[in-house]
Amino acid sequence: MKANVLFFDNKPASKHAQTKEIWFYDFRTNIHFTLKKNPLKLSDLADFIECYHPSNILQRKETYHANTNPEGRWRRFTFDEIVERDKTSLDITWLKDDSLPDLDNLPDPDVLANDIFENLRAGIERFEEIMVTINGGVRAAGRVHSPWTPTLGKTRKKWPSRCSQTAWRC
Repeated sequence: MKANVLFFDNKPASKHAQTKEIWFYDFRTNIHFTLKKNPLKLSDLADFIECYHPSNILQRKETYHANTNPEGRWRRFTFDEIVERDKTSLDITWLKDDSLPDLDNLPDPDVLANDIFENLRAGIERFEEIMVTINGGVRAAGRVHSPWTPTLGKTRKKWPSRCSQTAWRC
């Protein structure tokens, strides 16, 4: 489970926002811990503790910079930047997640559509082979024509009352 941890200073109530900036440490992107194989250790938090600078929060410095350090995990946002976000969301990411596809280098849509079509066709052909085996259907012109195979929106035979039209087996 991925989550953000927020730290707040306890200040008296005010009509005006007292928060001027919010600091984020991205400890979610490309970091994976498990209970058995890779448990979280105190040493894993060393960089965060150093960036957080608990002894003097005025000495905090961002490690993120769009041009010089785009992989920096420690970043500051102003109150106004947060409020301008959709629904004032604090679910903020700026690091590239290596587990996701690189959306900037995807093939053209027609190539993707063709790949999807070919994968679907191969899946249907495999399923038709299974149908021949299970139902004793007869392969004709590359398609299974069991008595219950839908053909262009029509069925070759009426569905038995005990069967669902979406089920292959009764």
